[in-house]
Amino acid sequence: MASAAIFSSMRRRRSPSLEAFLAPVDLSDVALVQTLVSVTAEIVSSFSAKSFSFQRRNSRSLVRKVEIFLVLLEYLRDSGAAMPWTAVICLKELYLLLYRSKILLDYCARSSKLWLLLQNHPISGHFHDLNQEISTLLDVFPMDDVELGEDVREQIELLQRQARRAMLFIEEGDEELRVQFFSFLDEFEKGRVPDSADLWLFFVERLGIRDAKSCRHEIEFLEEQIVNHEGDVEPTVSVLNGFVAFTRYCRFLLFGFEEDEVELGIGNNQRKPRKGLIAQEIAETFITIPKDFCCPISLDLMREPVIIATGQTYDRSSISRWLEEGNCTCPKTGQMLPSTRLVPNRALRNLIMQWCTAYGIPYDPPESAYASADSFAAASPSKAAVAANKATAGLLIQRLEDGSPCAQTIAAREIRLLAKTGRENRAFIAEAGAIPHLCKLLSSPNSVAQENSVTAMLNLSIYDKNKSRIMDEEGCLGSIVNVLRFGHTTEARENAAATLFSLSAVHDYKKRIADEEGGIEALAGLLREGTPRGKKDAVTALYNLSTHTENCTRMIEAGAVTALVSALGNEVVAEEAAGALALVVRQPIGAKAVANEDLAVAGLIGMMRGGTPRGKENAVAALLELCRSGGTAATEMVVKAPALAGLLQTLLFTGTKRARRKAASLARVFQRCENAAAMHFGGLGVGYALAGNSAANRDSSFVGEVSVPLSISVPVL
Repeated sequence: MASAAIFSSMRRRRSPSLEAFLAPVDLSDVALVQTLVSVTAEIVSSFSAKSFSFQRRNSRSLVRKVEIFLVLLEYLRDSGAAMPWTAVICLKELYLLLYRSKILLDYCARSSKLWLLLQNHPISGHFHDLNQEISTLLDVFPMDDVELGEDVREQIELLQRQARRAMLFIEEGDEELRVQFFSFLDEFEKGRVPDSADLWLFFVERLGIRDAKSCRHEIEFLEEQIVNHEGDVEPTVSVLNGFVAFTRYCRFLLFGFEEDEVELGIGNNQRKPRKGLIAQEIAETFITIPKDFCCPISLDLMREPVIIATGQTYDRSSISRWLEEGNCTCPKTGQMLPSTRLVPNRALRNLIMQWCTAYGIPYDPPESAYASADSFAAASPSKAAVAANKATAGLLIQRLEDGSPCAQTIAAREIRLLAKTGRENRAFIAEAGAIPHLCKLLSSPNSVAQENSVTAMLNLSIYDKNKSRIMDEEGCLGSIVNVLRFGHTTEARENAAATLFSLSAVHDYKKRIADEEGGIEALAGLLREGTPRGKKDAVTALYNLSTHTENCTRMIEAGAVTALVSALGNEVVAEEAAGALALVVRQPIGAKAVANEDLAVAGLIGMMRGGTPRGKENAVAALLELCRSGGTAATEMVVKAPALAGLLQTLLFTGTKRARRKAASLARVFQRCENAAAMHFGGLGVGYALAGNSAANRDSSFVGEVSVPLSISVPVL
């Protein structure tokens, strides 16, 4: 009979109930019949009067067949006659068939119109399969052994003959619409924009999509199919992306922004805390990364997963660094590696890319990675998707330029969403002139407009060429800093900090950002008092700014050093805070400022004791530079720190390669102090001497090295 996999290619909003795949086994004949009557009556009552947008004939035909089964089952229930075991088996199969019929009818009733069009052939095939199963069931049902009324028997026999003759049926009108839908996409593929009158006729007159809300529902449903896509399902992800882009374009071309304006209530700035547009999306975006997607070494999301000889998967950069440090074992299992060959894990990479696409997280693997044709389709959008998105961007930017305040707010929101993924989208949005208009909205008195505009700016800044466009726009940097300082919402301030972090990736911009009035002060304040996400945005921005030597004085004056020292006690940001301090103390003025902080040395010692491997590297580097740049008083403060001797010894034997070298350098500083004061230092002389000999000729190459994540992902919102 039917396999439960009949609907495996269908995308559902929720999984079917377990009963759809399990026939009842413990019911008596009477209870089985009663259960079947209930299920059948539910299907008839739910769908007999239902108006289906598509698959109308197939749906009505299936419902009529179920109605005849209801007549049969009610007769069996009312007669109470005993049934042979063969009839009971057939009724159990009927139970499965009815549940699958219910799933299919419910799917056709709840799915979006555009998705039903795209799935016209497969869904018609599912109806045909059910017809064949009904025919098979009736062929083996022992009607001669079951007492049936004459009228009931005639209806069942008629149904049997009809089921035998049933052929695959694809409604001609539905198929014409499907072909037309693809033809519109083909127009964009060829670089032509379809005529607006044809689009109105297709969406409004023929599909009945008559407003922006309905169109938005269609877009969301198609996007859900992209998230849940399976490789063997047509259309492919790239084609679905094209349809989403095309439908989004039609939404604004045909329906404008009016209904959205009403829903947003732009005239009223009062909003419940954390319930704004961006707040909701942050909740969806900043989620826990699946454990299998994280590198066992760095614990970060893998950008280029590779498999080593033991079968374990790591991020290429992390495992390469592990091997370069002279290790010849698997970090996770401890097994010796017979080979250092790294094999790309394309399957895992595709899963990570799908997950990132689903949650709007930027995923830009190295350009050389997996240049093969089997890469995830979403990484290479179709020409149609790019063309449709360009057309949509044109409409949105036009509305930013001359629309009402509420229309501008909605346009900023849509640009933010459009810039969530893809270099192409970020590039052509900026090229079309969005940045100057978004810059004006940064000073909007409306909180929603401000959130949308600053987050759109953040998403655009991820594309390197857009960084210069943003920095070159007159007043744009100042507006971003003002949002950081005085933003209407926490989300706006946090996203402004993240934007500064993104922009500060360019060395030439670090001094300009630091010199902007109130910028570093606001980052320091966010690091002290912000949410965990806000603290992360602030500390990464401060770290980037601290890499420019001319910013040291400015950071001290703005209170950033004090904030960084305080952050050493927060495990969420301690690693980056230690890295920033290690850079600040390279200069005498920075070392003096850190030495004046009562909790600085104790905080760095705490990092060496309980921090991450990278955090320990940064902490010992900061202490080393503090000794070298801070003078005798700072050195004495570090040397007298309790428990430091034991922590250094531990690092010398268990730390990473960089941590061992830095610990050895710090040990030699202590040895010089020991010799000068004729004091013993914790019995570590032998260990230090060995470490010192191994690194004696390389001391200058690693002094002040700071280990921080080389690629800190900017969250796309």
